[in-house]
Amino acid sequence: MRIGVLNGPNLNLLGTREPGLYGTITLAAIEARLGVVGREIGVEIVCAQKNGEGELVEVVHGWQGKVQGIVINAGAYTHSSLALRDALTGVALPFVEVHVSNIYAREPERQRSMLASAAIGLITGLGADGYEFALRGLVARLQRNPSDVA
Repeated sequence: MRIGVLNGPNLNLLGTREPGLYGTITLAAIEARLGVVGREIGVEIVCAQKNGEGELVEVVHGWQGKVQGIVINAGAYTHSSLALRDALTGVALPFVEVHVSNIYAREPERQRSMLASAAIGLITGLGADGYEFALRGLVARLQRNPSDVA
């Protein structure tokens, strides 16, 4: 099984961007940890980070038929991108939405997710650990329900 991990705008700045809010762990460290976890649970991890909305959509399209599910932190596009939501539902890949900070404890404009209604789950506010929880939960769900696997 192969799982895509997709990160949106500014997540390449993790570790240096507002460390009081997002912590000091880098995206590279998160991806390395997910690789270890993936090997532990018998899945291959494919990672991508893009700052542009269209670039994110292209990655999702490109993963159709190549991954069985997606862990996604769409960053600010979580709150505004119908295009990204449509791409995720269009390729019919199950996904878990993850956020480092608790989006529901932040500014009102960050408290709505355009993706959540199509996600099989959402993890928010648990820092970098949320990625691992999202990965483990997605894989467990796909293993329990093979018909969910695209």
